[in-house]
This record gives sequence, structure tokens and C-alpha cells, in this order.
Amino acid sequence: MGYFNGPEVAEASGIPTVDFAGWAHGDNCQRKEIADQLVFACRDVGFVYIVNHGVPSSRIRDTFAWSKKLFDLDAEEKMLAPHPPGGAVHRGYSWPGLEKISQTYGDEDDPDLVRKLRAVSDVKESYEIGSEQNHQQPNIWLPEEVLPGFRSFMNSFFWEMDKVAKVLLQAMAIGIGLEDENYFMPFHSGHNNQLRLLHYPPVPAANLENQSMARMPAHSDWGSITLSFQDDCGGLQVGVVERDSVLAKPMKVENPHQEGDFIAARPLEDAIVLNVGDLLQRWSNDRLLDLLKSTLHRVTLPPMQDRFTGGERMTRARHSIPYFVAPEGPTVVKCLPACTDENHPPKYRPIEWNQYMLMRAGMMYE
Repeated sequence: MGYFNGPEVAEASGIPTVDFAGWAHGDNCQRKEIADQLVFACRDVGFVYIVNHGVPSSRIRDTFAWSKKLFDLDAEEKMLAPHPPGGAVHRGYSWPGLEKISQTYGDEDDPDLVRKLRAVSDVKESYEIGSEQNHQQPNIWLPEEVLPGFRSFMNSFFWEMDKVAKVLLQAMAIGIGLEDENYFMPFHSGHNNQLRLLHYPPVPAANLENQSMARMPAHSDWGSITLSFQDDCGGLQVGVVERDSVLAKPMKVENPHQEGDFIAARPLEDAIVLNVGDLLQRWSNDRLLDLLKSTLHRVTLPPMQDRFTGGERMTRARHSIPYFVAPEGPTVVKCLPACTDENHPPKYRPIEWNQYMLMRAGMMYE
């Protein structure tokens, strides 16, 4: 797998790009301009490409190379670090079909609902990594001799991404209009973040087209923000239709979407794909100035015909590396004072992050 062997094809995607080159050494006016661009870019789609974010291209390539080494291991070797049963601890290796992504949350003890959700398997495998200091979500590592150097590299990259995340949270605070650019920092130590390595193996394109298989169905992300790197294969799509918020009330079925409701988040070399999560939408009371949207997104067929091979039109393998940014477990997320007024009362009730996480995770794993 070449991390990025194709052209930069993001220009026509409809997803805006924000350049952070001037952030580190810029004055207050320059930082305010970048922050305003970021929040404005997130208003309509909830997704934005971030360029010149500070993670070197060589580092990104090395991370993809490690990810490929991991998923190229024999199944027996990968199963030396298995994801635990259930969704309470989200660490280690998930084999194809184990995890079921959806926008559904409810009673995981409802057998009919679980059966309905799992009628179509998600054909992907993943490996989840967190802070070594998060004892509620302990890491599950492969033995060092199976993949020497993997643990050390990923621990380092985890905290490298946290630095980028904190810059973006500062920019969000400024762009929202908070007086303190560090407002979100006390809630985000980094220890509740999650680094995910994802591999979508080749499958017949017809199986995705007739929905007998899925890669990753439509869903929103639960946390504050998500930062993702993707290879040049493509397949990530972003919902663009105005919809009732998934946060306003529990759902029992996925949001209905008609064909054409999604646009492609096409690959842009070395760019971070940033998307707003459910918690930041809650904090910002998304209706005031139509600020920050936690948008449905999915992974499906690659958008170009040259991504298929052979008579069965086998899809190319796809690799991506999302980094989920979340607050401390007991954090109560409620509407920011700057995001409410007489005409825009708080839209969402306060909620503790741990409770919300468990509610959303309950249906993912058996």
C-alpha cells in the first residue's frame, strides 16, 4: 500500500480547507482570522480539511506503514490483543464483523434490535489505542516480539496528535466567541482520547452496492472533535442534508437518507480531516448562528472506477487513522453561556460524557 500514490483530488469535494500555517507564530488578529475560518467552515458541513497542521508528512507515512504492518499479521497474531467483550472497554483488535457501527442507541438487551443491526456485517478491522494512564480504558497490546516497536511508536504518535487537537480546540473557542481561548483545555487532558487504526479489506463492489455487506454505515462521532488521516483510496462520505439532530432524542433506527444526500470527502495528501463531534455540538448549542454541526458520515465504495480490479470489481484496501478527542469522563457538557440568549435557549440537557459514551457504545459490540 502506498499511503498516497494518487493525485490530490479533494478540490471538488465541497468540503472547505483551512490553512493553519500562520497559527503558531501569528498575532492575535491572525489567529482570530484562522479561528473564524475554521468555525465558518464547520457551519454547513461539519467537516473541514486542515493543512499545515504541524504533523510532518514523514510521520504520517510512518504511521500508515505501521498500520499496514499490523493488519498484515496473521489472524492468530492479531488475536493476541483481542477487543474485550461488550462496548465498555474500547481497546485492542476488532476483527471483521465484530463491531457494528450505526446511529442507533438504546437497549442492548433488545435481541430483535441487535439482530436487525447485525443482519449486515461491517467488513473492516480496527485497533484501538488510548493513554497508558487511562486505567478505565486499559490498552491491550500485542506482545512486543510480534510487532517490535509498534507500542512505542503509537504511544508517541498518540500524544503528538493530542498537541494538534489542543490547537484546534483553542481555535474553536476563539471562533465560537469565547473570551478564553483555553476554555476547553481543563476538560481535555488527552487521557480520554482514542487513536484508531482502520483497515477495510478488499470486497466485491457488488456486495456493497446491494448492501449485503457494509464498510462503515452512517453515524456521527460521539466526542468533541475527530481528526483523521486517510490514504488515497477514497470512500469517506459526508451527509449534507438538513436533519433533525441525533442528539435531541434517542433513536431506534438510522436516519433515513435519500440517494445523493452525501458528498465525497476525497483524499487530500497530508491533510487532517476534522469533523465536529456530538459534544461540541452540544456545547455550542448548534442552533445559535447555526454554528457547529455533528454530521453523519460513512465509508462506502471508492469514488473512482480505477479503485476496482478484476471481474468481480474488487475494491482496493482502504486504510485510515482517526483520532477521537474526548473530555474527562465525569465532564458535564452543557450549553456555553456565549452560545445562548433570549431567542436561543439551550437546546440540549446537560449530560455527563461517561454516560453518553456508554449509551452510544452499547449497541456496537456483543
